[in-house]
Amino acid sequence: MRIAQTTPQPSVQDAMLAAIPGLRAFAMSLCGKFDRADDLVQETLIRAIANIHSFAPGTNLSAWLFTILRNQFRSEYRKRRREVEDADGGYLAALKSSPEQYSRLEFKELFAALAKLPLEQREALLLVGASGFSYDAAAGICGIAVGTIKSRVNRARKLLAELLDLDSADKFSSKPPRRSESRLAKSQTERSREPI
Repeated sequence: MRIAQTTPQPSVQDAMLAAIPGLRAFAMSLCGKFDRADDLVQETLIRAIANIHSFAPGTNLSAWLFTILRNQFRSEYRKRRREVEDADGGYLAALKSSPEQYSRLEFKELFAALAKLPLEQREALLLVGASGFSYDAAAGICGIAVGTIKSRVNRARKLLAELLDLDSADKFSSKPPRRSESRLAKSQTERSREPI
């Protein structure tokens, strides 16, 4: 088996070597960086040698090399437009998603804990917390007083937090926790007693 020779003839090789300074200047004008220009010229020469059989003798070799360089630059430019430079890995970290098994396990734990709640509390919590009904609407659906719904939701959140080993039931609240006036006044009094 005979391997095709890809080495250009000496006269073509000399013409390629003579074209390198012009190719480098053209590459520099396209990309603006010396190292990138050198890589582009090197890639151009590699492609030219690999495809020397497609060069028609007697035509302008320099123009053929410049065309290869320009096409190579455009191909890489289109490719790089889709790429994002991410040296520190910040962009990649933003694209990561947590493994699904953790969320599935958490969902199973939540579902099991909800099943342990008394029916009235579970119903109230699901209407207000999961379905997004107001306390008034949930009370209307259940046919009970608004205060009773609020009480059931509060007890359900506390029990759910205990069952899931959470610090506080506030994590189940759609609103930020509010302090009552007496607790606010008490905390301000305690702060005023602290030494500065």
